[in-house]
Amino acid sequence: MRLRFSLLLLLMVSSACAHADDTAHFVERSLTLHGKTYRYQVFVPDDWTAKPRGSEQVWPIVLFLHGSGEAGNDNTKQMTQGLPPWLREHGSTFPAVVVIPQAPEHTYWNGEIEQMALQAMQNSITEFHGDRHRLYLTGLSMGGFGAWQIAMDHPDLFAAAAIICGAINPISDEPALHVVGIPAGVDPYTWVASHIGSLPVWIFHGSADTVVPLTDDHHLYPALQARHVDVRYTEFPGVNHGSWVPAYALPELWPWMFSHRLDKLRAVH
Repeated sequence: MRLRFSLLLLLMVSSACAHADDTAHFVERSLTLHGKTYRYQVFVPDDWTAKPRGSEQVWPIVLFLHGSGEAGNDNTKQMTQGLPPWLREHGSTFPAVVVIPQAPEHTYWNGEIEQMALQAMQNSITEFHGDRHRLYLTGLSMGGFGAWQIAMDHPDLFAAAAIICGAINPISDEPALHVVGIPAGVDPYTWVASHIGSLPVWIFHGSADTVVPLTDDHHLYPALQARHVDVRYTEFPGVNHGSWVPAYALPELWPWMFSHRLDKLRAVH
């Protein structure tokens, strides 16, 4: 009797977990790059349906880059902060596919890991009928650094970006974390602004952030303004490093993001 009850309880828990996963519409995927396997997750909108080739609806694609605390190879930790938890609460009406790669520990969103993230997005464009005119980029903390990196390396790829508590220069706690490729002897803010092209950017930071200083954002914002880019800067008073919580909850964010689209079709670099 006890065994039967235990089995019944296990089935109930498994069924509940499966139902929760179905409701959240996250699916697990993997890719191989340079002989290594990387796992990632994809959020699929409520009303997404696969239709015969040639008649399918195309969907906006959002690439989300997590922070250093969510790095690993379990394909789970990247779901615990930022956009994925927000999607679990509000995803029933979210109108885009979201690609959620996971960077291994002790890596950053550059080099091979940058390539991996873009490959995960490319795979999702193919599988989920993504619209290459409507690709969007967002990241928090280490992922904010990564968003600047990818925006700089691929200036004609995304229609808009939301970059949260990021920076481009090394920080004292983690000097290896920075945007790579900025030449020595140049003003880094002007250089980055000139290399992300006309990409619309909304920058977020907490005024009390003790992890990533606000200095870079305070310089990048006017550098982008000087280039007449569609740029916004929002600083949350009294908020420490977790500024992604109010940022992703801001009602104006997603209408602003999705109002932008690329005028010309460009292939993934």
